[in-house]
Amino acid sequence: MVKDQLNFVIREAKRSDAGSIIAYLKRIAGESNFLTFGSVDELNLTVEKEERLLEELLTRNNAQYLIAECSGQIVGSLNFNGGSKQRTVHTGEFGISVLKEYWGHGIGRALIERMLKWSKENGIIRKINLRARSDNARAIHLYKSLGFVHEGVITRDLQIDRTFYDSVHMGLMID
Repeated sequence: MVKDQLNFVIREAKRSDAGSIIAYLKRIAGESNFLTFGSVDELNLTVEKEERLLEELLTRNNAQYLIAECSGQIVGSLNFNGGSKQRTVHTGEFGISVLKEYWGHGIGRALIERMLKWSKENGIIRKINLRARSDNARAIHLYKSLGFVHEGVITRDLQIDRTFYDSVHMGLMID
């Protein structure tokens, strides 16, 4: 079976996306237990706070917020944050999510590839880190296929409905 080709666009988020991003996060929070938050309420977001966050990210040369859009709707996002101190400015961690109905269409890969291209071109980022729940085989497979390597496990890193989950930490050196 061949999946239909989706027409999606990857672009940097802008201030005016704040409301749509919050709506996206509300939806994604209810679709997957692989995220570090279970409800958007935990993030304590408002449109104004999200607008300020997006403005701040746009001024930093070691941060990026990407969104994937399909027919004008946000269907995926990637948020990369580099270190805030001189000794850690070269490294950062990203979080990524894709709406469940769009899994398997290459959106996550496209978001990560865009971030990797940016990190190689900007000359500041030398190391990218991530963490994934140890039982999220699809995500771990994707990260490995893009060159990320296993660097460790944090036991009991997440607790969901009184069950603990370990996190796999992975990294990629940028030359």
